[in-house]
Parts: sequence; structure tokens; C-alpha cells
Amino acid sequence: MKAPDLREKETGMKGNRYIRRICIMLCMTLLLLSLASCAVSPAKQNEVTKESNGKIQIGMSFDSFVIERWQRDRDVFVATARELGADVNVQSANGEIEEQITQINYFINKGVDAIVVVAIDADELTNVILKARKAGIPVICYDRLIKNANVDLYISFDNEKVGDLMGRSIYGRLGMNKKVIEICGPESDNNVEQVANGFDYQSRKNAAKITGICHCEGWRSEIAYDYIYENEELVREADGIMCGNDALAGVVIKALSEMRLAGSIPVVGQDADLEACQRIVEGTQEMTVYKPVENLAKAAAEYTVSLAKGEEVKTATKYNDGTYDVPFIKLEPVAVTKENMDETVIAGGYHLREDVYINVEQ
Repeated sequence: MKAPDLREKETGMKGNRYIRRICIMLCMTLLLLSLASCAVSPAKQNEVTKESNGKIQIGMSFDSFVIERWQRDRDVFVATARELGADVNVQSANGEIEEQITQINYFINKGVDAIVVVAIDADELTNVILKARKAGIPVICYDRLIKNANVDLYISFDNEKVGDLMGRSIYGRLGMNKKVIEICGPESDNNVEQVANGFDYQSRKNAAKITGICHCEGWRSEIAYDYIYENEELVREADGIMCGNDALAGVVIKALSEMRLAGSIPVVGQDADLEACQRIVEGTQEMTVYKPVENLAKAAAEYTVSLAKGEEVKTATKYNDGTYDVPFIKLEPVAVTKENMDETVIAGGYHLREDVYINVEQ
């Protein structure tokens, strides 16, 4: 047998090495191309994501869910947005302003199509909202205004009318020249001032004397409870108490009950919480203000999706945020008493009749 030619062998080896080099170079090229495709900007990544799932991305930051109604607002908003082809990333700041700023920055960096905010503080969020606007992201103030931020939309109830309805109710029972205490929410909440303006108008109209004012930071109910006990003499001399919402009214009435004053001093609130409606039919709370949050949340979701699509939202009303006149959509609140309970919150499906009257003999 003829021995293999060494030159042929060497040539074969060189050929193999050449083929291996080509393979290695091809693999490296493919790897570099793969890395390059992954190294797109966050904005481009977000575009790819949106194109792949075909949905609008909405970031929604809530103050907290301490107030009962916010959970209902969230559920209706999310459900409506989904029906319109949008996904909603809901986050709660648990009453911490720095956490809410972090959440909004996260939405900006993620490149969402719109941001909806239930603001903790009307002033502290201004800069981060201006940052979102500069990034071209529409911002919607849900129920609470953010000042000097030139947002794309502010949607809420007529808060001055809320206060006016509370005043009409309490002075309708008390009459003229009475002493009243105000237990309000935090001064950082722009709605608190609006409600107080409406209530104070009725107070002046009825020549009432406001003998005490308490602001509950973070809407913390324990502050209201402590105020009642720390000012017992003032409370015993009062003819009525206005509370910024039904949660505050609940602890005020609890304290009054412990003083054996529940029912003798009329208390008003807002939000039409279930427990407040129960207290009204039981006779320990005078009235509440029903704000059909389903209407608010549904409308807000529809407008948010329109803004996210780049569509213009025209409103008949503007609201000055301190610097800018921003588009404002204002919904009507409804006063709820024992007399119209069935025709309002129950007929509207907000609460079931058996739940409202659970502690009352039929």
C-alpha cells in the first residue's frame, strides 16, 4: 500500500483549519448581531413591546387605598381601559410622596403612553409631572389637581359643590347662628380647600361660627379621633361637625358615641362609604355626598386612552392650576340622606339595600 503523501496531508490539515476559522468568524458575527439587536434604547424596546402586544400602556399611581372608594375607582378604570385595548400598571404610594415620585419616574423611564395620578400632594409632584410632559407623555390628574404642572386633563367632581351640599344639609337641620367644628383632610390635598370653600360659603350664609378646625395629615383617622378627645369641651359645645370624608366621620362618631353624644350632634361627610350609609339609616350620621365613581373612572379611562393615542380632548371648562389653565371635566355630586338613600346609592347600584339596612329593622 502506498504511504500517504505528507504534502497532501498538510494541505488537508490547512484546509480544515481554514474551515474552522470561517466557522468561528461566522459565529462571532452572529453573536455581535444578536447583541446589537438587544442593545436598543429603552424607548425602542418599549415600541417593540407595544407593537408585539398591540396595547396601549398606562401607568397609574394612587395616593393609597386607605380610602375605601379608591379600590372601586381602580377596578372600574382598569376594566374600562382593558375594554379599549389598554393595559394599566397600577401602583400605590401608600401615602408616601417620595414613593409616588419614584413611581412616576418609573413610568417615564418605561416610556408609557399616558400617566394617571391620584396625587398625594398638589405641590410636591409638580417637577416630576413637568418632566413627564417634557418627555411627551400625557398626564391626567385623577380627582385631585397637581398645581403649576400644565397637565393634559384634570377630571374630578365639583368639589366646591360637595362642600356646599354638606353645608346645606347641616344648616338645614341646625338653622342659623350655630357653632360648628371642621375635621378636614390634609392641606396638601387641593380638594380639601375646594370643599372647605363650598362649606364656608354656607357657614357665612347661615351666620355660623367655626369654633375649631383640624387637618388630618395623610387622611389619618386617628388624628380626628384624638382631636375629639383632646377638645372634649369644645366638642360638647358644638352644634354640628363637618368631616372631610366618611372615614373621618366614622371615627368622629365613634368618639361621640363613647361620650354618649352620637346622634345628638349632626355629622356630615362625603364618599357614600357603605358604613356611612349604614350610619345614616341608623341615625348617627346626618348625610354623605355620593360621587358616582363609576362614572368618573369610566370617563377618565376613555379620555386617557384617547390622549394616549394622540387624540385631542376638548372640554367646555378650564381650571387654573396656579400657572396654567388646564382642561377640566367636572362631574356632579349628589347629597344622600335617610330620605333619599334608596333613590341614590341603592338605585344606582353603588350599594345593596340589604347591606345598607343590615343593622336596621325592616
